[in-house]
Amino acid sequence: MWRAAARAAGIGNRLLTVMAGLLVFLMLTYGTYSLWDTYRVSQNAFVSAELRNYKPGGGGESAGFAELRELNPDVCAWITIPDTHIDYPVLQGENDMVYVNQDVYGEFSLSGAIFLASADSPDFSDGYSLLYGHHMDNGAMFGDVAKFTEKEYFTEHPDGALYLPEKTLAIHIFACVETDAYDEQIYHSGKDEDISQLLSHIRDKAVQYREAERGEALIGLSTCADDVGTNGRVVIFGWLEETPAGREV
Repeated sequence: MWRAAARAAGIGNRLLTVMAGLLVFLMLTYGTYSLWDTYRVSQNAFVSAELRNYKPGGGGESAGFAELRELNPDVCAWITIPDTHIDYPVLQGENDMVYVNQDVYGEFSLSGAIFLASADSPDFSDGYSLLYGHHMDNGAMFGDVAKFTEKEYFTEHPDGALYLPEKTLAIHIFACVETDAYDEQIYHSGKDEDISQLLSHIRDKAVQYREAERGEALIGLSTCADDVGTNGRVVIFGWLEETPAGREV
């Protein structure tokens, strides 16, 4: 009886050891996969060399909007801010959820795409246009927008460019605002309304600000202020100004 009990206990101990080893193996496998997946998502959030060949006005052998729209007819612009990671095609979906988790190729992607609010005119002819992009920790997408809260970064990056099919618009950045997703002035301003109220609101909430001559239209670039799941937002604002043909932005 005693030997049988000892034998059973030994078998039980071996089974527990095997199960514990299997559990450790599964945890290590899952951890390795998670790290790999996080790395893959982060790297895929940057513009690929192939896609960069289609950047309008990018110099060299630029294919332009015809090829971009063959990839995806929702492409309406390309935005770039020199010396940052902000250098992407801009898309516009039928609603503001389409490109939250979908890339320019129409494939599922946790990093999504840079997109124009669905209610705005795709030619940026409204008095105020708003772009959205995820805040990636490696600076991809609109991760660098959050850096504009720092005075030195804000000072060193005053301008950008918005390439449209028929023209190029310079972006003169004049404000960085910290707010939340429920900010009615920033996220729900009517595009046909006088934007003087919005400008006053921006001035009041700005963490960084510089005086700038009023341009033809206003653009905002919005991203999450912190981890996904919070309501905090950072938005930078700039005036749009059409540049003469052939002039570099």
